[in-house]
Amino acid sequence: MRNRRGFLAGLLAASLTPRLSWADAGAPALLSAGRAPDGAYFLYGVSHQGAPTFRIPIPDRGHAAAAHPDRPVAVAFARRPGRFAVVLNCVTGAEIARLSAPEGRHFYGHGMFSPDGATLFTTENDFEAGEGRIGLWDATAGYRRMGEVSSAGVGPHEMRLMPDDRTLVVANGGVETHPDSGRAKLNLPVMQPNLAYLSLDGAVLEVVQMPPEHRQNSIRHLDVSGDGLVAFAMQWQGEETELRPVLGLHKRGAAPRAVPGSEIEMRAMNGYGGSVAFFDGGAQVAVSSPRGGRVQLSNVTTGRIAQSVEIEDVCGLGLLGGRLLTSSGTGQLQWIDGASLSRARIAWDNHLIPINAG
Repeated sequence: MRNRRGFLAGLLAASLTPRLSWADAGAPALLSAGRAPDGAYFLYGVSHQGAPTFRIPIPDRGHAAAAHPDRPVAVAFARRPGRFAVVLNCVTGAEIARLSAPEGRHFYGHGMFSPDGATLFTTENDFEAGEGRIGLWDATAGYRRMGEVSSAGVGPHEMRLMPDDRTLVVANGGVETHPDSGRAKLNLPVMQPNLAYLSLDGAVLEVVQMPPEHRQNSIRHLDVSGDGLVAFAMQWQGEETELRPVLGLHKRGAAPRAVPGSEIEMRAMNGYGGSVAFFDGGAQVAVSSPRGGRVQLSNVTTGRIAQSVEIEDVCGLGLLGGRLLTSSGTGQLQWIDGASLSRARIAWDNHLIPINAG
């Protein structure tokens, strides 16, 4: 009887223990990796006012992160070809788990949770087969590896959840790599990027490719508007003398389209799209270029570039209260309208990840 009473008392205590939320981590709106002045690497929370709310050490240079929808938990991912993915308690700073990609795999710097927070999805490289995979991890059981599905392409990078909460869109960059070759790109003459739409259980619903002249325009980063329009940032892998746009748009059932701009506008981006984000209620879309040192803003309906804003080493884009925030490797957090929030001694690296807390 004593054991039973102790068991029941434990259940009661557990039921009375308050469940931690993102508010307990300082109510951050965004996550970003960054490098401190002493060279150490951290995952940071960024408040609605653009100030750091926490910082947690990570093993090496980070790229992006995934935020749990309900709990103050984040997964920090290494910059390719780094191997780490660490699950962090953003209140205590404790490491909950360290994910190890299966043999013959490595992560691609991005991941996301299912809407209920039960499953973590990670983009991965099956580098012996030269194929993309989506890893499935059980967030309710210590982040146990449950399995994997095909990404329906090569070199999957970022993925996003569509508005129906049942479909993933995956940016398959098309570039084959192998850890033995560092960051070398092994298949540029025959690469073929695509956008793949998958059900949450891995069924391939739709795959679209850009026209042949964009075959070497690697699709890397994504955003999705409320009506299901997908914006994608591209990185040109062909001859440097050839100009290609770095922004594209796609609506399921239609052909993808590029947002080209003039020769001057395309040259200014240096063939490199870093991040992409809708704003202005989805009427406009922004794409950044750290190599070009600027952000271009385009009208979604007309497909025309409306404005170009110069910001040194800019990459991260995030929406705060309807306003577009940018981050840069120089430590700048700046609204796209030019108002500077802060210049921290943090080299922001590379993306601003929204926390869609329930």
